[in-house]
Amino acid sequence: MNGAAALSGLWWRGFRRLPSTHHHREPAIAQRLIDAAAAEPDELLKQLGTTSEGLTTEAAAQRLSALGPNLVAHERQQSIVAELIGRARNPLNFLLLALAAISYVLGDKRAAAVIAVMVLLSVSLAFIQEHRSNQAAARLRAMVRTTATVLRRIGAGQQVLEVPIEELVPGDVVRLSAGDLIPADLRALAAKDLFLNEAVLTGEAMPVEKSTAAVHSQRDAPTDLPNVCFMGSNVLSGAGTAVVV
Repeated sequence: MNGAAALSGLWWRGFRRLPSTHHHREPAIAQRLIDAAAAEPDELLKQLGTTSEGLTTEAAAQRLSALGPNLVAHERQQSIVAELIGRARNPLNFLLLALAAISYVLGDKRAAAVIAVMVLLSVSLAFIQEHRSNQAAARLRAMVRTTATVLRRIGAGQQVLEVPIEELVPGDVVRLSAGDLIPADLRALAAKDLFLNEAVLTGEAMPVEKSTAAVHSQRDAPTDLPNVCFMGSNVLSGAGTAVVV
């Protein structure tokens, strides 16, 4: 195994050993971004086991199989029973049911029945509306497919491909241009007047310029790194290439 492959192996093993607990993952991921920002572009490409021309299709497929899709973590979809219980767990429902029980004990069975039916109808209607809206939102998300422009080595040549962002893997080299959504956390390799809108992450409305120079000074937060482009932000102007970290 040569030096580049050894570094790549250490990088991937370190990536896969990250704990699943959110509390422990955040500092580790932040440190990975800081390390990537401090590395020279050629050095970082070697660490990631890639080149400025991108990964081969075989290597990209292997990494996708080993590391999984490039998706933002989200809560697991609740079952119907869990949704129904969540909708029923409302202090007002408990209060009404308590009033219904008191009315029943006092002999007013009609009032108890009316209150119980009101609670049942309220919970049922709210559950049906929420369940339908969740299903509609899921269908809309499934219809929207965001792609990224990726450099891939196919045979002896290089091709520029449009691939879904969930198929991106660390080491992929991505081309960026005005209007593009940043598809993953990237380290800029080349940039020409590259300005990003990071308001969704930092709340800062002013465009942020990205450069390619390695960052060796201490930064208060990873979002202060001028050569790292974060997933979810978008390109306002300029162009560049970057590698998925």
